Amino acid sequence: MRWRSGLVAGVVLLSLSVSGCATETARGDREGAAEATGSVGAQPAADAGDAAARAQAQAWLDAAALPPGATAGDASVAAFTSYTGWPCAPIEEREAFWSVPGTTVAGTANWLRENPTANLLSTAGAAIPEDTSIDGAIVGFIPEWDAQEGVVYTIAKTEDGVAVRAEIAALTASATCPTPPGGGTWGAPGQG
Repeated sequence: MRWRSGLVAGVVLLSLSVSGCATETARGDREGAAEATGSVGAQPAADAGDAAARAQAQAWLDAAALPPGATAGDASVAAFTSYTGWPCAPIEEREAFWSVPGTTVAGTANWLRENPTANLLSTAGAAIPEDTSIDGAIVGFIPEWDAQEGVVYTIAKTEDGVAVRAEIAALTASATCPTPPGGGTWGAPGQG
């Protein structure tokens, strides 16, 4: 059964590279830029006056739906090794963390999939089969098909349950989305 976890991890890593997700290094670069502007946790936006995008990102964060027993935390709840690479810019970003004791990655991912945040559309595929060897999953939500904004939850296995990170992005009025390298289209948020 160990190979199954490796296979799932391999598919997730392949999906990350295709769907526009970024590495921890890119995330660190964004945080460094945010610290320089005094807005840790949010990507600095060229359109700093976009109150609508700020309000939308905050509304999605405020509406975050987590399984029963979830408690708010900070980045120390787990070591998350991948990050969502929102391809469009400028955007407003938010990030939040929770711990959910006594549950599994599959149980949490399936609960999130069945309980959309703020009536957003899920980008998740079929339910994940219950398997205690699964140590991570991603569930995304978008406001409309082909959107490059919304909420992406990353679930990571911990010693006593799971940790959940929400990455939230709202497009500003002046946001543009570049063509992916080699052409084609960007994958939906949360499908990587």
